[in-house]
Amino acid sequence: MPPRNRRVWGKRRSPLTAFSSWILRLGVVRQCLTARALLSGAASACRPQLPARSTLSSAVHILLFFVVLGHASLGAAPASAQEWPPDPRFGAVEAFRDPVAAAEAGVAWDRILFYWSELQPTGPQDWNGYHVPDDWLQQADQDGREVVGLLKHTPAWATDGPPGCGEPRGLDLPIDDPGNLWAAFVRRTVTIYGDRIHRWIIWNEPDIDLETYGNEWCGSLASYYRLLKVAYLAAHQIDPDVKIHLAGLTFWHDREYLDRFLAHAVQDPTGAEHGYYFDAVSLHIYFQTESVPFIINEARAALRAQGIDKPIWVNEMNASPDTDPEWPLVRPRWRVSLEEQASFILQSFALALSSGAERMAVYKLSDAGLPPGGEPFGLLRPDGSRRPAYEAYSLLTTHFAGTGHAREEPHSLYRVVTLQRDVGTTRVVWARTGSEVSVALPASGAQARLIDQAGVEQQIEPVDGSYFLTLPGARCADEYLGCIIGGPTFLLVETDAEPISEPAATPIVTVTRVAPTTDGTTISPLATPTVQSTLPPSPTVPPTSTPTPRPTDTPTPTLSPPPTSTGTPTPSRTATATPSLTATATERPTPTDTTPALTETPSQGGSGLVPGFGGSAVLVILGLGAASVALWIMARSREGA
Repeated sequence: MPPRNRRVWGKRRSPLTAFSSWILRLGVVRQCLTARALLSGAASACRPQLPARSTLSSAVHILLFFVVLGHASLGAAPASAQEWPPDPRFGAVEAFRDPVAAAEAGVAWDRILFYWSELQPTGPQDWNGYHVPDDWLQQADQDGREVVGLLKHTPAWATDGPPGCGEPRGLDLPIDDPGNLWAAFVRRTVTIYGDRIHRWIIWNEPDIDLETYGNEWCGSLASYYRLLKVAYLAAHQIDPDVKIHLAGLTFWHDREYLDRFLAHAVQDPTGAEHGYYFDAVSLHIYFQTESVPFIINEARAALRAQGIDKPIWVNEMNASPDTDPEWPLVRPRWRVSLEEQASFILQSFALALSSGAERMAVYKLSDAGLPPGGEPFGLLRPDGSRRPAYEAYSLLTTHFAGTGHAREEPHSLYRVVTLQRDVGTTRVVWARTGSEVSVALPASGAQARLIDQAGVEQQIEPVDGSYFLTLPGARCADEYLGCIIGGPTFLLVETDAEPISEPAATPIVTVTRVAPTTDGTTISPLATPTVQSTLPPSPTVPPTSTPTPRPTDTPTPTLSPPPTSTGTPTPSRTATATPSLTATATERPTPTDTTPALTETPSQGGSGLVPGFGGSAVLVILGLGAASVALWIMARSREGA
C-alpha cells in the first residue's frame, strides 16, 4: 500500500515560500514578484530588473522558474494539507510523549496529568516546574494541539487522610483563606499555566470505592462536590474564561454515581447561578463497543433528570490487546487481539459521534515507560513501533473530520454509522456477531472509496443504486461476554455526495454462519440463510471461539451481488450480560468555535499548489512563462540594436 499523505500542522514556511525566496536570491525578479502574486494576478504591477548578465542566462533563469512552478503544481501535496488544523474533537491522552506521531495522526487535543504531590512535594511554598515541562506545552501549541490539564493526587502534607486520595485540609474554608490549601494550589496552577491551558479536569474516577483497586478519591461524594466547587471558584479568579470538567467517571464501578452527584449539586442554593460549578461531564469507556452509546445516553438522561444541559466528553476509550506478540500480557478476562483494538477505535469514535459526544480521546498515544507485563493501551509500543490501532486512529481523524451530523442505523446483525461531513459522507460499517453478513448500502454518488481498518482502499461502484458488501464476522473470543467488539471495520467514503436521507426501510441482509476452530480460522459455511433484518438492536452471543494465540490478518470485505429475498426466519440469539442498548439517532452538538479540519480527498486532476488548478492551468502558466521569455529577449535585442 502506498503511504498516505500525513497531515503535519506546525508553524513552518511552506515549500512555495521557500522556493520564491530562492528565486529572489537569484535576482530574477523583484520582491513583489512572488509565486503567490503571480498566481493571483498581482504580478502585472511588478517590473523585473535583471542584473547585468547575458540575455541567455537571464532567460534561462526565468524559464526555470516557470518550469519548476509548473512541476510543483502537478506533483506537490496540497498546501492545505499542511496548514489546516485537525478536527478539535479528536484527542489522545499523553500525546506529548511522541509529538511527531501525534501530529501525523491528527491528534487535536492532549490530556496531561498535573500531580499536586509532584508540583508541591514539600509544602505550599514549593513549586516543581519540571513536573510538566514547558517544552510539552510549547510543542503542543506549535502543532496546534489543545492541552487539557487534570489536577489530582493530594500531597501528604496537605491532607489528614491517605496521601494521594485524601481530602485536602481546609476544603470547607473560604477560598481566599490561606488554610484552604486546595484553593491556593488551584489558583497558583492556573496563574502559571492559564495563558496556555483553559480547561481543567478536577480529579479522576471518584466513583471507584475505597476497597477497589484503582481508587483515587477517599472522600465522600459531598466532599468531591466541594472540591469541584472550590476549584471552579478559585480558577475563575485567575481566568474568567476557564472551563472546569467533572472527573472522568467509569460508570460500571458505580452506575448511579452521576445521578447522586447531580441530585446533591442541585441542592446547593448557589449552584444554578454558576452552572453547578462544572462545564462538561467526563466519561471513561473501555472494551465493549456497544457500551459507548449506552453509557453516553445514561449520562445524558441523568443530566436531563435534573434539568441540566452540559456537553459530554469521552476522555478515555480503548481496548488493550492481550495477544500482541511483541508485548505479552496475561490477564483473567477481556480477550482482545491487535486487530480488535483497531476495530474498537473506529467503532467507539463513530458511536460516540452518533451519540452526541462533544469530544473524545483514546487512552493513550504511547506506552512509553510501561514496565514489562503492564497493560498495553498505547497506539504506540514502548519502543515507538505502531500497533494497528495507530493506523485506525489516523483514518478516523481523516475521514471523520468535519462531521456535522452523525446517525447510527441499528440492525441486529451489523452496525452502520453515517457521518455527514463538509466534504461528503463517510459510513462506518461492521458486523456485530461472529457471522459473516452481506449488506446493501444505498449509494449517493457514482463511486466510493472502500477503506479497511489498515488503510488499504479500493474504488467501488454501485449496482442498482447500492453498494453490496460482505462483512467478516467478529472474533468473539471473550469467555464471559462473547462479542465485546464488532468485526473488522470498513469505511465507505463518498466525496461531495448528496446527503443520505434516513433509511425508508430496513435493508435485506444475508448471513453466513461459520464454525469457529481452535486456531482462530474458519471452515466451510454451515448455512447461508437470507433474512430480513427487522429486530431491534440487542447484544448477542455467537458461537464461542477459542482465543487466537497471535494476531490474524484483517479480512477483506467482498463485493456481493444483490441478494434475493426469501422467507427464511431470523436466526435466534442468546442474550448476554451486557445491558440492552437503546440506540438513538442524536445530532452532534453545535460545533465549537475552533474550525474543524477538512480531510484529504483523492486527487481529481487538481493542482497540489493551489486548490482548483488542474493540468490546463499548469499549461497556461508554462505558456505565459515561455511567451514572457520570448518577448523579453526580443525587447533586449531591439535595445542592443
